[in-house]
Amino acid sequence: MIVVLDTNVIVSSLLSPAGPTAGVIRHWEANDFDVVISTHLLGELEGALGYPRVVKVLKLTQDEISSFLKYLSTITAVVGPELRLAVNEKDPDDNRILECAVAGNASYVITGDKHLLEIKEYQGIVILSPSGFLTLLEIEKKKSRK
Repeated sequence: MIVVLDTNVIVSSLLSPAGPTAGVIRHWEANDFDVVISTHLLGELEGALGYPRVVKVLKLTQDEISSFLKYLSTITAVVGPELRLAVNEKDPDDNRILECAVAGNASYVITGDKHLLEIKEYQGIVILSPSGFLTLLEIEKKKSRK
């Protein structure tokens, strides 16, 4: 299963290691799914990790952020989508996430973004909240045990 993790999921997991977003990351670390990311999303993540409120909590230096992004690009499939979508007019930046999902043949987009969650599905790609995705993973595990 291939998944796109919205940058808000990654940042939230770093800020709150006990929440649903951290649970998603733990499943990823357990190889329950693969992650695809785009060069655009890596840039967006770099910007988000540099927000003053995030820096205040995580206390990451620019070198640490750069190292994290390099590491992330080695454990994900990095795509450079060639298509441009205009699916979400309320928040056009959300289209970059869908472009990544299409280019990476993802089955799911995991996000906390309400505009994306309102779409629910795009070209067979299901858009779920972190808690919704955790529920799906648990259902899948129960099925595989039978």
